[in-house]
Amino acid sequence: MLNYSKEFRVREKKIETKDHEKRPQQLTLKRPDVVDARVYKIKSPFVKFNVYVTLGYIIEYGRKRPIEIFINSKDLTHAAQYAVLTRLISAIFRRAGDAQFILEELRSIYDPNGGYFKEGKYIHSFYSEVADVIEKFFRDEGILHTAEQGEQINLPIQTQLPGIHNITDDENDPTTNNTFKICPECNNRALKFENGCEFCVQCGYTKCDK
Repeated sequence: MLNYSKEFRVREKKIETKDHEKRPQQLTLKRPDVVDARVYKIKSPFVKFNVYVTLGYIIEYGRKRPIEIFINSKDLTHAAQYAVLTRLISAIFRRAGDAQFILEELRSIYDPNGGYFKEGKYIHSFYSEVADVIEKFFRDEGILHTAEQGEQINLPIQTQLPGIHNITDDENDPTTNNTFKICPECNNRALKFENGCEFCVQCGYTKCDK
């Protein structure tokens, strides 16, 4: 039997936690057994066969959120590339609160062989086409917020196209236009260079006749 003196006290030792343990860790979305998805087809000159992109989403706190992507094709030469895209983009969807930044990152990748124009837009690479599909998916499901219908958007409108110079009445007047030279015959500022020869619009003087 142990005998304790009256001066003996039991103290509780506080365990100090490190700074990185105090920080709240970013939560990863848990994939449910069943998710809704959309399938898109990419027909691109960058690849030989059609590519099918499946994008799944869940509803979290009343709003839709992307959770995974699958990129498939019967072209086995790009199977590893599609697998990397599938894993990386799906990981970003599940960890990032707002995954829209992935669009800019994919579009910043350029194909060394050059791109092509599609519906008036220049496509830099196959990754840019994947970004367009993801953006379309965001818009179709309301994940990417755009201006509501009927809402007026004020955009600056340029009334004069660059590189086009409007001719004013002063420019048609030889007396005020600096492009005209002094005519040696009538001494008026009416001599201009036209069709490879100097011609006076006032008296008809020209060097080509001499």
